[in-house]
Amino acid sequence: MSNSKTFILACLALIALTSCSEKKSRMPKQFTIEQLYSNLSVGAAGFNADETKILVDNNSTGIFNVYELNIADTAFNPLTRSKTDSYFAVDYLPGSSKFIYNADRGGNENSHLYLMKPGDSVAKDLTPWPESKNSFSGWSADKKSMYISSNQRNPQFFDTWKLDTATWKPTMLYQNTEGLDFADISKSERYVALTRSITTDKNELYLFDRTTKTTKRLSNENDATWYPTGFEKNDSILYYTTNDGNEFSYLVKYNINSGKAEKIFEDKWDVAGMSLSENEKYHTIFINEDGKNKVLLFDHATNKQVNFPEIKDGDVLGVTISPSEKNLLLTVGSSTSPANLYLYNLESKNLKQLTSTLNKEIDRNDLVQAEVVRFKSFDGVEIPAIYYKPLQADRKNKAGALVWVHGGPGGQSRVGFSNSIQYLVNQGYAVLAVNNRGSSGYGKTFYKMDNKDHSNGDLKDCIYGKKWLAEQDYIDSTAIGIYGGSYGGCMVLGALAFHPDEFKVGVDLFGVANWLRTLRSIPPYWESFRKALYDEMGDPNTADSVMLKNTSPLYNYEKITKPLIVFQGANDVRVLPVESDEIVTGVRKNGVPVEYVVFPDEGHGFVKKENQITTAKRTLEFLDKYLKPKTKAAKEVVFRQSLAQSHSLI
Repeated sequence: MSNSKTFILACLALIALTSCSEKKSRMPKQFTIEQLYSNLSVGAAGFNADETKILVDNNSTGIFNVYELNIADTAFNPLTRSKTDSYFAVDYLPGSSKFIYNADRGGNENSHLYLMKPGDSVAKDLTPWPESKNSFSGWSADKKSMYISSNQRNPQFFDTWKLDTATWKPTMLYQNTEGLDFADISKSERYVALTRSITTDKNELYLFDRTTKTTKRLSNENDATWYPTGFEKNDSILYYTTNDGNEFSYLVKYNINSGKAEKIFEDKWDVAGMSLSENEKYHTIFINEDGKNKVLLFDHATNKQVNFPEIKDGDVLGVTISPSEKNLLLTVGSSTSPANLYLYNLESKNLKQLTSTLNKEIDRNDLVQAEVVRFKSFDGVEIPAIYYKPLQADRKNKAGALVWVHGGPGGQSRVGFSNSIQYLVNQGYAVLAVNNRGSSGYGKTFYKMDNKDHSNGDLKDCIYGKKWLAEQDYIDSTAIGIYGGSYGGCMVLGALAFHPDEFKVGVDLFGVANWLRTLRSIPPYWESFRKALYDEMGDPNTADSVMLKNTSPLYNYEKITKPLIVFQGANDVRVLPVESDEIVTGVRKNGVPVEYVVFPDEGHGFVKKENQITTAKRTLEFLDKYLKPKTKAAKEVVFRQSLAQSHSLI
């Protein structure tokens, strides 16, 4: 046999061996973005009086409206029919079929609370104060009054008001003149739990006695967080979570009469919250376990754990215990399905699925289950991430990839469902949602690591996420981009400006471009949080302004040389549209391809399905144009053709 023939056979054998040794991959059925966004998003508010119906909202019409979900046949009965702004369910008016919802105008965040009767076409604005932001804060013990938080008196601070449900006349319950945040109120209305932000990783907890007009500080001087979770109805016990003296938050039982604080529950992860049922028969505890919820149910009197239903691949996002304390309304998410509602009867142990949110045209087997991965960053710090690998990716069909950056500062990417992520992964792009230093959920040391160091260590974590992706043999190392929204959008712009050779493209959704302007123009109702934000990010009115200017992508736009697409809501009050306008104008001066999409009817985040679809479509078109790699299969065809030509010359 000639040497050339031996070479050809060896090459063909190597190709066959490589194919056999690879992990099994397959081409999933690919769905359109319209099919994916036919998935339903559902939110639950509460039970009606006889616990036969549930007040919910969903976006089946393209925006959110309020519905009544009948438990017996799981049918939705529409209660509102908005075509412009989304309406979100709050609760039934106690003892009535009337219901309350909240809504703003075009994403401007000035939410109002509205009362409506089923069958009516006009709602009553319960908070008719112009340019005010209002939110529901619960019901009084006798259910004859509603508590609300509102900044109608002073745009900077939220007061707590009590609205009599007979007349809806507001009465001041707690006037906030010191920048404190209302957290909870006792059943007798004597005690009010308040917090004050000091830094983004330190706050204070106070107990205000409305009878004696005195305020007692429950927190200490340590760098720790303190968050009230509820009062017992006897006015003697307050529960709160804190990470005082610990990396992770734990649950504390505080006796108001004796002043004794007792740790009653802790875990190796953050205890994210605790909730009491109406008559205190049960309490639930939520734990943020490595990017996913763990929920425990307890008999409150004995503190013994009660069996909780297990749902395969389920992440319990919310639990509502009915007033009778016989039923649990569960909101259950999954990485391969939008969240669904379930009803669990504590007496019969029967679990009933009430919704089916995944479009029936989509097979869950063609979606990708998220997994938690970890990689070492530039300084050896271990960085957690949520990873989605395309089903079709292998060494012969290498995938392009995106480093996905969450919002914040201080947010967290979690195991869960995302239409946007599943669409891109289905189309062949791997997604690594990085929880860079400064993210929530991994201890307070990790959370504080990016303070006054933004666009440095946190950004390098994203770059090392890119390096992790490049090491996977089914990823094209030359086809990795970066994607993020809000703070994550700033990270996108920063990556392209400060590390211009790392990522091939950037996808920026309403990202901060100029920290000086953003920090000076935060909404007035963030006043109680402003100093804390300045402590972490830098104060634009001090010498910090030099650092903030140097780390703002806008002042470094001339360094951006890679294709960029930017999405912005015209009504955004957190990241002003001018942020995106100016970065787009600047980068275009570099002769770099820049696409810009502005939605006139959105704020900070896109709520309407048509705008979400446009965002996903334009993103995929952009990636396919500037990022999509040549597949190994295509390269192999060229190689085989080369071999065939060599054979013909023998």
